[in-house]
Amino acid sequence: MLLIYPPVAKSCEPPAGIAQLAGTLRDHRINCLTVDLNLECLLSQFDLNLNSRDTWSRRAYKKRYKSLRYLRTSQTYQTPDRYKEAVNNLNRVLSRAGQLSNCDISLGNYSDETRSPLSSCDLILAAEHFHKNHFYPFFRKRIDHLIETCSPTVIGISFSYLSQALTGFAILGYLNRFYPEMTIVVGGGLITSWMSSPQWNSPFTGLAHHLISGPGENELLSVMNQEPLQRCGRFDYDDFPCNHYLSPGLILPYAASAGCYWKQCTFCPDRAEKIGYNQIHPATVTSDLSYLINRHQPMLLHFLDTAISPALQKHLVNQPPGIPWYGFSRFEKELEDYVFCQALRKSGCIMLKLGLESGSQDVLDQMHKGIKLARVSQILSHLESAGIATYIYVLFGTPYETEKDALMTMKFIKQHRSAITFLNIAIFNMPVCSPEAAENANRFSDGDLSLYCDFEHPYKWNRKAVRNFLQTRFRKDPHINQIILRDPPVFTSNHAPLFLLNRAASAFWRDDIT
Repeated sequence: MLLIYPPVAKSCEPPAGIAQLAGTLRDHRINCLTVDLNLECLLSQFDLNLNSRDTWSRRAYKKRYKSLRYLRTSQTYQTPDRYKEAVNNLNRVLSRAGQLSNCDISLGNYSDETRSPLSSCDLILAAEHFHKNHFYPFFRKRIDHLIETCSPTVIGISFSYLSQALTGFAILGYLNRFYPEMTIVVGGGLITSWMSSPQWNSPFTGLAHHLISGPGENELLSVMNQEPLQRCGRFDYDDFPCNHYLSPGLILPYAASAGCYWKQCTFCPDRAEKIGYNQIHPATVTSDLSYLINRHQPMLLHFLDTAISPALQKHLVNQPPGIPWYGFSRFEKELEDYVFCQALRKSGCIMLKLGLESGSQDVLDQMHKGIKLARVSQILSHLESAGIATYIYVLFGTPYETEKDALMTMKFIKQHRSAITFLNIAIFNMPVCSPEAAENANRFSDGDLSLYCDFEHPYKWNRKAVRNFLQTRFRKDPHINQIILRDPPVFTSNHAPLFLLNRAASAFWRDDIT
């Protein structure tokens, strides 16, 4: 079996989805090969011969290899300006390359003004006219070589993001045209979301033999006529060029669970998509991590869990992985204990991503977040004192929020600014698969594959008003803007921990926090 991860997505760490599938297949003695075409296609763009007239493009092109080296060098993350320059230079080169095919390419996105990844008709056209895809010259040669040398009978393509859809479907079209004997399997988080939508009508019949919703291990084994073992295999990163990613060392992705153990939040995608919660036993997590860390020598461990459970956090305190780590956590009562936060820091935790969403208790209660702002304040204080950075997520424009609530969120952020290292700001979109959409939606957005729908806000706090508030008030506050400016461009939370690994040497760390 050949497993492919198509472009474009952030190329700072190996794709965990197909790595887990590979581990499962190999545990069942099924030969497979995993290929990160996303990384390979993006890197191929920097070898193109590009002629540019403007000064910035010429300078960026001249510095492209140096910029790649910068992102792979630890010292760069001690100098944010150098980091931002490297990212901007690489994005400029990719943008210039994309102009050759009238598409827009960056380190984290791919778009084509003539086709939308939210339209099944456009994706079918992308498959039919695969030769028009910008990456076609590269992926054609690469796929031909892989099939010639590996002789797979089944090819799987994993879609995580919308930015992968157009090229991924071009690859599907190419495989159907030149390798019709192959069994094609398609899955991943994006496919799961599409198939969970009430609008889903199976528009891709004929392009793939199997479309998989949710975890794909068992269904993939069924395609290969194998009975599943009791437990899915550990992540297998052996096929990936781990020193080629755009990070100063390997960032090792690992998921200790699937789904969310809380699963009570309004608009929760796991609940809407009926994804159950399944946690790997902490002792097995320790065994997996020990094996992977010894084998690959990563510099950083990235927990992919929707939320790292309190049980696993306690286990990590007692049996640290031995390298720095970060991941998502809920504001659980365990973090109200300062001694526990200290122990968590000693275990290697350098950053926690936390979904605050709102600084209004009324909004939090209506969203069923299960957290109290008094607890949040105490936890933020403890994490700050323990030396654990925070990446805080806030969400504006939910059906429960008024402008007054938004101002309360703004006030809360300002009051706790010294404990908030990074800030992610989002404007609410109504998920099409949420139960609330049936009550509030007035029309579906964009195409038939849209993951969101428009809704009439009960307090007239619509997206335009929210956007104006964020631009004219929230972002204009000097204390809040200081936090916003720290967020690494493009790579955001994926690269944020890298600025924390050498705090004493980094001009970034805390010097600008007042």
